[in-house]
Amino acid sequence: MPDIDAVAQKNTQKVLQAFQRRRVSDAHFAPSTGYGYNDPGRSTLDAVFADAMGTEDAIVRTAFAGGTHAVACALKTVCPQGGYWSLTGEPYDTLRGLMPYRVMLREDGVTDAIRGGTPPPALFIQRSRGYSDRAALSAAGINALIARVREFTGAPVVVDNCYCEFVEEEEPSGADLIAGSLIKNPGGGLAPSGGYIAGRRKWVERCAVQLNAVGRDCGANPLGNRLLFQGLFLAPHTVSQALKTAVFAAEKLQSLGYEVSPLPDEARYDIIQAVRFGAEEPLLRFARGIQKGSPVDSFAVPEPWDMPGYADKIVMAAGTFVQGASIELSCDAPLRPPYTAYLQGGLTFEAGKLGVMRAIEELCGS
Repeated sequence: MPDIDAVAQKNTQKVLQAFQRRRVSDAHFAPSTGYGYNDPGRSTLDAVFADAMGTEDAIVRTAFAGGTHAVACALKTVCPQGGYWSLTGEPYDTLRGLMPYRVMLREDGVTDAIRGGTPPPALFIQRSRGYSDRAALSAAGINALIARVREFTGAPVVVDNCYCEFVEEEEPSGADLIAGSLIKNPGGGLAPSGGYIAGRRKWVERCAVQLNAVGRDCGANPLGNRLLFQGLFLAPHTVSQALKTAVFAAEKLQSLGYEVSPLPDEARYDIIQAVRFGAEEPLLRFARGIQKGSPVDSFAVPEPWDMPGYADKIVMAAGTFVQGASIELSCDAPLRPPYTAYLQGGLTFEAGKLGVMRAIEELCGS
């Protein structure tokens, strides 16, 4: 397993150098209004983000409602009529009803289909596990998969990068587009909303048109860009805190006999810790314990509800400063067998440990 602190150090250096290269100053933090024309903060933030992601270009916008919106914008840009091929199984729940798609369960099946003359309009890779049992994918593994399919097709490749930014030293920059949420890893716990798309310049430009119809040179941010810059600067460290919290949770819950994935000493490619409870009641107790261990709304009791975009009822514990921010300690789960909870986040390891221990107390009835 890579050293979490060493990865954070290298990613912090990368982000710091991007800030210095793009000559970030406090003038870039100023708010804009109306159409937001001539906003140097917006264009500089895009450039810093692209450098940090290792891509040609990026757009970073609070106009994205979240990660699903950013990923959907990327997919609709490269594949307007739908029909993209998902190379990693079923997409995340909130993407499934947006446009037609085809699931390709095996890499060799993809290449066989392409050899057979079926051209994919676009290819999709979900890096994180989502609500599935499979492991998250490494950036190197994704780049290798892209290189393989590139032997047979030039179709654009979109990667859902949610929960994965700065977990490794590199991002899957071999893709045409990568997309994610600012209230997850790259917002560092400070970004109040938004998402990003990064990748090949021609596709990023088209995504900006898909987002707001007139391209990248408009879109005001009345609150200013300081929290987006500062959140990105803190993101490598914040991600390291979330990873340490996940490892701690895996160790404790495995010792209690629960099935965990990843294992405590296993390589990690996202911040998610899956815990299989096997029944609804212990899952709910754990989620309610996470809520009780949170700094915000610790008195609230999470209840399963019909969350928009999901086929099953969802229980979500998120006592967060930013609503729904899963870089902060949070836990959510679909109410369906095998009743797996997905724990993620932790702004500080110290608070993360306390939250996990409070959840374990609730789980064990103490």
